[in-house]
Parts: sequence; structure tokens; C-alpha cells
Amino acid sequence: MKAILPPLRALQAFEAFGRVGSVSGAAQELGVTSGAISQQLKVLEDHLGVTMVFKDGRRAALTAEAKIYHELVASGFDRLREAQQVMSQRESGVDLKISGLPTLLLNWLNPQLHRFQTSTSYVPIRLESTHLEPDASMQGHMFRLTYGAISERFPHSRALFTDSCFPVCSPDFLERHPQAITAQGLVELPLIEIDWGPAYAEVPHWADWFEFRGIESVPVRPIAVHSLSSSALEAAAAGQGAVLAQGSFSANDLERGRLVRLSPDALRMPEPYYVCWGRTTLDQSNARAFLNWLIATAKEV
Repeated sequence: MKAILPPLRALQAFEAFGRVGSVSGAAQELGVTSGAISQQLKVLEDHLGVTMVFKDGRRAALTAEAKIYHELVASGFDRLREAQQVMSQRESGVDLKISGLPTLLLNWLNPQLHRFQTSTSYVPIRLESTHLEPDASMQGHMFRLTYGAISERFPHSRALFTDSCFPVCSPDFLERHPQAITAQGLVELPLIEIDWGPAYAEVPHWADWFEFRGIESVPVRPIAVHSLSSSALEAAAAGQGAVLAQGSFSANDLERGRLVRLSPDALRMPEPYYVCWGRTTLDQSNARAFLNWLIATAKEV
């Protein structure tokens, strides 16, 4: 039996309500009244035959079942917004869109991007930092900077560089804990962990570093675990502990003296970082220039 979709206005109101978290907020975003949002939520409930919203004190909230439904609906609206952005780019004159893993853009690409813009008379660029991988077809003129085997899903990809990891900390932390320059000394100190999630289980952690240095079966109990490498580096720069940093991400902070390297040894990342692009991306001369510049820049890592 073919499923009949709910009215688009009801889905739009539901998506906005679930994302913003209030009827009034959704109404303001969509330019309608709060009553109109409530009415559309009721239309959706009637269509689905399921209660989607309940009163949590004085505010309305999604039921557990509605939250799962919202996640799927929201992904659809994200794709619609992405499609609109593709068309808006043509009108706004933005020539290049670069999507990438947040820390890869923030700590590696962004500090060097002015060199490309200067060489090409400041080509307008849109940067999008996100862990969410774009559609495999890579619609529109766009590049994706990502890590590992996920690059194989895109029409075109090229390895940029394979990074390596080593321990770093702030100068103040090292002054307070001079034993940090040895692996044995680090075992007893506050350690900051980076965990990208189960999909990246092979990315080195502190336990791998200690095993690499010949110290096995160390019970690593980090003082903090960060999902973003950039936030972990900031925590280390603030003197909160030592972190196992990637060379490309920490280079700028090391050069500025915000961080210091604690060992000349380095643990190699299991996979390279990649640049990926779509079938029509290189139809644009600025896109070809950017790719050539990016590949040349990656050789400096």
C-alpha cells in the first residue's frame, strides 16, 4: 500500500517546531502566528494518527516517537535547504563552496586560505564546517575535505596527506609538570582525549601512544573527552592537560607558542585526508585553480 505524505505545510511547521523547540519560535521563523503552527501540528497528528506533541509543564514538547520521526523529516528539509543554497550560489556570485570536517577547515585550511585568495584576486568562498557528509553526487560546484574511506563514495577524490600524532601541552602545563617530556611521566598526568566516535575507532588514542612508546596496558582515564580536535587543542592550550594532537591541526599553535611538543616521536594516522569533488565541479576555472593550490599546499604537511 502506497503511503500518503502529510501536507507539506504541516511537515514544515513540525520540522521548525522540533528544531527551534517552541511554538512561538517556529511561528516567528516561518512568519505565521502561533495558532497557525499549533493548527498544522494538529493536522499532522490527525494524518498520522499518532500523538506528536505533549505538554511538558508550561511548554509543548515532542514525544519520544515524534523525535525519531523529526530526525528523518529534518534530514529531508536539510536536503531542500542544500538544494536552495546551490541555486543561491549562482545568484550571489559565490564561486566556490568548501565543505569539510570542522577542525580540518579551522586549523589546517583556514590559516592558509588567504594565500589562495590573494593569488586569484580574492575568489568568493563559502566554508561549511560539518561532520555530515554531503550527497554522494556532489551537486553544484563544491569540494569536500574529509578523512579516510568515506571519500570513495564521491565521484572524484584525491589523497591530500597522511597526518601523524604526538603529545602537546601548554608551556605553563609543562612548567608545572616537567615530567611530561617522558612517556612514563605522562602516564600520571591529566590527559585530554579526542574521540571522533565509533566510525573512527582506528584513529590513535592515548592508549595507542603509550603502547607505541613501549608502555602497555596503561589504564588511561582522561580528565576530558572531546569529539572535536579543535576544542581538545584549546583545552590543552588553556593548561588543562596534555593532548595527543595531529601535526596539521596543531602546527599554528606550536608556531605561536601556545602549545609545545613533548616528543619527537610521532604515531602515524591510519588513513589520509582527502579532497573530493563532483562530476561538474571542475567545469569552473576557479575550482580547478583551487584544487591545484590545495594539492600543492598539502605537500607541505
